[in-house]
Amino acid sequence: MTQKKITVSLVLGSGGARGLAHIGVIHWLEEHGFEIRAISGSSIGALIGGFYAAGKLDIYAEWVRALRRRDVLRLLDFAFSRSGLFSGERIMQTLEELMGDDNIEDLPVSFTAVATDLDNDREVWLNSGSLFEAVRASISVPTLFTPRRVNGSLLVDGGLVNPIPIAPTVMNLTDLTIAVNLSGEYEDELDVFPEDEENGSERNPDSYQVRIARFLDGLQAKLNFTSRDEEEINMYEILTRSLETMQNTIARFKLAAYTPDYIIDIPANACRLLEFYRAREMIALGYQRAEDTLLSLSESGVARRSRLLK
Repeated sequence: MTQKKITVSLVLGSGGARGLAHIGVIHWLEEHGFEIRAISGSSIGALIGGFYAAGKLDIYAEWVRALRRRDVLRLLDFAFSRSGLFSGERIMQTLEELMGDDNIEDLPVSFTAVATDLDNDREVWLNSGSLFEAVRASISVPTLFTPRRVNGSLLVDGGLVNPIPIAPTVMNLTDLTIAVNLSGEYEDELDVFPEDEENGSERNPDSYQVRIARFLDGLQAKLNFTSRDEEEINMYEILTRSLETMQNTIARFKLAAYTPDYIIDIPANACRLLEFYRAREMIALGYQRAEDTLLSLSESGVARRSRLLK
């Protein structure tokens, strides 16, 4: 007899390039007899979840694994407008070509993208209509990417109001709810992977690309407040520390109100916001943390929970 797969509602949190770890988590679940029936995601969680729900996660994973630092720079189109540092049109066009634009209702997996409605000061769940528009709204990080207007409302990153969107999954009839938290505690012993020559600096230290790379590195450092030295605190660090404090507080309340069966923590210092050229490392990290968290699942315990839900 074929063994019944363990069904999962998967919650994918926000956290920039660390969200590439979501891919590793999904790969581990698929390889170990889990069936993902529903996904809820904020920001990068909505992006990865959207690709999976559309059946195109492998296409995205192959593309992002091939990214080098200079490729990331080419995809970022500077806007310097009042609403965002980057317009996001170049990267969004690329993502749309990879993902396509199915309707969420037609997907084989239940999907919800969470965004923040600036006009009405509330969290919104995007679980119908255009998949790509829902993802585009959810990943519009304030001050970085310009907001997206959907159904008349001005929407930005869902991580502002719900960095771990468990609530959209509470009515799902699945065996387990598993949440991936990208704002886990800092780890001093976390492996630091050296950049290879392809992803590191170009040979010419004065090249235009290297100057842009230096600017981008400085921006990322500010946005991710990797320095804890109070003497180096500036406007960007104050803003991002405030946002992280707010998001962490909200996440704790969400986890208290809607407790998932398992939480997979990815350290907040695993990588910086825009380091998408570190995909291989982040995917491997997600896979390993999924194994560390879930390998101890006993089949008897899962089977018992499954019978209770039936």
